[in-house]
Amino acid sequence: MTEGFNDNVPSRQRRRFPGISSRAYEHPADRSALVALRKLSGFDTVFKALSGLLPERSLRLLFLSDSVRVGDTQFAHLNSMLRDACYILDLEKVPPMYVTQNPQPNAMCIGLDEPIIVVTTGLVELLDEEEMRAVVGHEVGHALSGHAVYRTILLFLTNLALKVAWIPLGNVAIMAIVTALREWFRKSELSADRAGLLVGQDPHASMRGLMKIAGGNHLHEMNVDAFLEQAEEYEAGGDLRDSVLKILNVLPRSHPFTAVRAAELKKWTETRDYQRIMDGHYPHRDEDKDTSVSDSFRESAASYADAVKTSKDPLMKLVGDIAGGTADLGGKLRDKFTGAGARPTDKAAGPDAPASDGKDDRGDQTRDQKGD
Repeated sequence: MTEGFNDNVPSRQRRRFPGISSRAYEHPADRSALVALRKLSGFDTVFKALSGLLPERSLRLLFLSDSVRVGDTQFAHLNSMLRDACYILDLEKVPPMYVTQNPQPNAMCIGLDEPIIVVTTGLVELLDEEEMRAVVGHEVGHALSGHAVYRTILLFLTNLALKVAWIPLGNVAIMAIVTALREWFRKSELSADRAGLLVGQDPHASMRGLMKIAGGNHLHEMNVDAFLEQAEEYEAGGDLRDSVLKILNVLPRSHPFTAVRAAELKKWTETRDYQRIMDGHYPHRDEDKDTSVSDSFRESAASYADAVKTSKDPLMKLVGDIAGGTADLGGKLRDKFTGAGARPTDKAAGPDAPASDGKDDRGDQTRDQKGD
């Protein structure tokens, strides 16, 4: 590393967040779903019962037998990052972590009873230390939020949908659930990106890592600011046809596009919420039980409304214009059918009266005002 690069690497003494609730960094849409699920009586019992149907045991045995478990003697630098991330986010139990041979850069956190973290060799070889630290923090954020449970269910349902594709209505029903889960999971990825930033505490490294996942290990050929400009162009560019294509492109994905994730993360670093967390003011997990479901859903709705209002996407702008003009349109329709908007002179003249010239009317009004 060059001396200039080392100057940008934050101190090993990063800020710690004792007792932090995952609500502190969760995207509003993600948070509202999680708060509602946590409030369901018997939720944990039901999903533990389902664990016998899900391939969790098989997955654990698979990674144990055919991957390398991170520890003091294997991938020690990753083990140090993992323990550091759990310390910063105050996660009591350090989840097992595996490195699996796969050239595709990827990482995941799965499991019903106890989450496990898996990273591919492609990712380990692609990212530098600070970028990898953000990724490990990202996965620990998934574990703290409980995303691993729903990720495992999503994997199970996706596989199930493939197996019952021959059933006319069965596949449709399951795919409807999968589509909804994918939308939630895309938002959960934005939450985990924020957790990764809280662990690494280096915004540039977090966004640089996302850029390298998109473009590969050619850092000297890429630029974070230009990458963020791509996201802005993606959001604002094109017409309504492009807006529809964007929706179709993202529907089958469990993750948002990398440029969009980088832009969303940068946007979050500029909010007061992020600064308050870094200053030590954040919700604590011992308060989670008192969280209002209705308040969380209101926050989620407000977030979507704000996204529509501020979006530069042509379709979202149209939706915003329609929503903003609904009241005005309603008023015009009411006036049309009730006559509330008609001029007094029109009512007095009656239906058989000839149409008057606007200029003459103004002249008459002027003479009347002078006479008065």
